[in-house]
Amino acid sequence: MKKIIILLTITLFFSCNSSAQKRESNTQNVFPVSKTEAEWKKELSSEAYYVLRQEGTERPFSSELNNEKREGTFHCAACETPLFKSEHKFDSGTGWPSFDREIEGNVAYGSDTKLGYSRDEEHCATCGGHLGHVFNDGPRKTTGKRHCINGVALKFVPTK
Repeated sequence: MKKIIILLTITLFFSCNSSAQKRESNTQNVFPVSKTEAEWKKELSSEAYYVLRQEGTERPFSSELNNEKREGTFHCAACETPLFKSEHKFDSGTGWPSFDREIEGNVAYGSDTKLGYSRDEEHCATCGGHLGHVFNDGPRKTTGKRHCINGVALKFVPTK
């Protein structure tokens, strides 16, 4: 009986640690803008560092960018890569800035299973900073996508 329990425990340990359960990570990739964690900590606010470098999430409805309505472009707060255009922003009611599409080539994707199921995670393609997630419940009249982005990961640059 002891051997069966030990065998089941070992099997359970390895099955919970299988490659299917592991999260794909862009942190091992080399990005055009690459800095040490100390450099990122020095340059970013504590909130921006938490979201962009530690893949955190800001509180919903906490970003001023959620209500930003001017024409312009939303850039990565870490490296200033243009990521989203204001014309593609919409009010999703979720509490985070939402867009129906990204600026093609400037956003990289990965898989996030931190909540126990797989979600499509978004990163800046230039510096690897975590932006948020993309879902298939956006406006049907356009792309059907909802890029749900942490406002602290963005910097708004108005059109002049």
